[in-house]
Amino acid sequence: MLRSLHVKNLALIEELEVEFGEGLNILTGETGAGKSIILGSVNLALGARYSKDMIRKGAGYGFVELEFSVGKDSVQAGALSALDIFPEEGTIVLSRRLMEGRSVSRINGETVTMSALKEAASILIDIHGQHEHQSLLYKKNHLGIVDAFAREAVQEAKEKTASAYRVYREVKKKLTETDMDESQRAKEMSFLKFEIEEIEKAELKEGEDEELERLFTRMENGKKLAQSAAAAYFHTSEDEGNASEKLSRAIRALSEVAAYDEKAEELYSQLIEIDGLLNDFNRELSDYSQSCEFSEEEFYETENRLNEINRLKTKYGNSIEKILDYCSEQKEKYEKLEDYENYIAGLEKECEKAEKCLLKHTKELTKIRKEQAEVLERAIESGLKDLNFADVKFKISFGKLKSFTSDGMDDVEFCISLNPGQQVKPLVNVASGGELSRIMLAIKSVMAERDEIETLIFDEIDVGISGRTAQKVSEKMAVIGAAHQVICITHLAQIAAMADYHYLIEKKVRDKDTVTGIRALSEEESVEELARILGGAKITDTVRENAKEMRALAKETK
Repeated sequence: MLRSLHVKNLALIEELEVEFGEGLNILTGETGAGKSIILGSVNLALGARYSKDMIRKGAGYGFVELEFSVGKDSVQAGALSALDIFPEEGTIVLSRRLMEGRSVSRINGETVTMSALKEAASILIDIHGQHEHQSLLYKKNHLGIVDAFAREAVQEAKEKTASAYRVYREVKKKLTETDMDESQRAKEMSFLKFEIEEIEKAELKEGEDEELERLFTRMENGKKLAQSAAAAYFHTSEDEGNASEKLSRAIRALSEVAAYDEKAEELYSQLIEIDGLLNDFNRELSDYSQSCEFSEEEFYETENRLNEINRLKTKYGNSIEKILDYCSEQKEKYEKLEDYENYIAGLEKECEKAEKCLLKHTKELTKIRKEQAEVLERAIESGLKDLNFADVKFKISFGKLKSFTSDGMDDVEFCISLNPGQQVKPLVNVASGGELSRIMLAIKSVMAERDEIETLIFDEIDVGISGRTAQKVSEKMAVIGAAHQVICITHLAQIAAMADYHYLIEKKVRDKDTVTGIRALSEEESVEELARILGGAKITDTVRENAKEMRALAKETK
């Protein structure tokens, strides 16, 4: 649920903050008061494009923040966790700071990409304005509505179809890539044979390159290593007054007194031990010094072998393991091309099997969709009649695409007849803007119980309607509000009267500057606002009574 909206420095808004409640939240205000700015601010927080002229004149930045409450075990929490987004004390905060030429988006204070912001927003809130109503005209969107309605029923069939499609596409791709004439096949086999022989001739062993690198480093620095080892040996064993000689003198000196004192004996024992260690060290140092001497031939062979391995790495993989894997793959390709006719026949058989499997799952998916579409048809038609389409007929038409997709082969289109005696025709050929908004509302009311998005925003849902139709729309909004949090911007009293929470958007002049604000209305203020909508410039006592009666009737209806 959208708990609060905070906006700063956008258009006519200096700064405002509003808290929303559960159920039906209605926003009203005079023309030009800034209703579109409020909805525009929400859209900006959800990742909509902006231009620098949206930022309030004289301000260095604009800022929008939406705070949502999310239940710990709710569907939204599960979907958000898949994006590594987790509520903090049951709260998710989406914010966006807008500056000239760039913006910074955050979720719970952590900077995120625009795509991540939009993905999280799509889980938390659904906005329906004139653009969304128009989206009903596009046939490509109709299948998505059917599948959203039939989510649980089609989920398994959709997953199986998508999986079968991936297998089919992969086999089909292999078949296309391996399709070649005799000349192409001979060239490919010749090339594969060359690569295989080049790798096999090298007789590579795993880990060989690492060992050669270590050996080459020693050889390259062999002279320096040998000189250093020889110098160390000279100072410990050969130089006049070397370490071994001086240590022997020290041992002889202490041996004369070791028998007279425990401490002297202890020190004498330590020197004996040191002498043994030094002798061992000198032997190892002598051996090491000799091992650092390499012939030019050994060095040349090591360098050439390393160069050969590195050349093969450049061509076939950055490690010996990858080169050998590549060789195995090329051998497999060669063997297939060697027995080309049987290989192609096998692929064709595999492709035929994959296509049969895909067709089976596609047909099952279509069957389930058609069953669910009939239920949806009846529900939408009933909802349209509730919205004052007296003789409406609504039909979901199923066609067949020319080729498979991961969604099957269904080509779905919404068709409608709004007048008696008329045949159903595609929605795009029949409905006007005002009718589209009501059709969208009918669909949303049907989807309300199945829709996992908790917060719905409706803008311009009342375009082109009045009177009895407006009353029907208001009742339908109340139905949706019983299952979801609904935020609706309207200019019709019938819809405003249904409000669980009523907010007034108003424009004021302060210090010769125009600012837009929003405030929650009390029951008395809500009735007064309804009277303004009903009566226009002059509000009489009769208009006020009408507003009170409208409000009372709305409460009874709910």
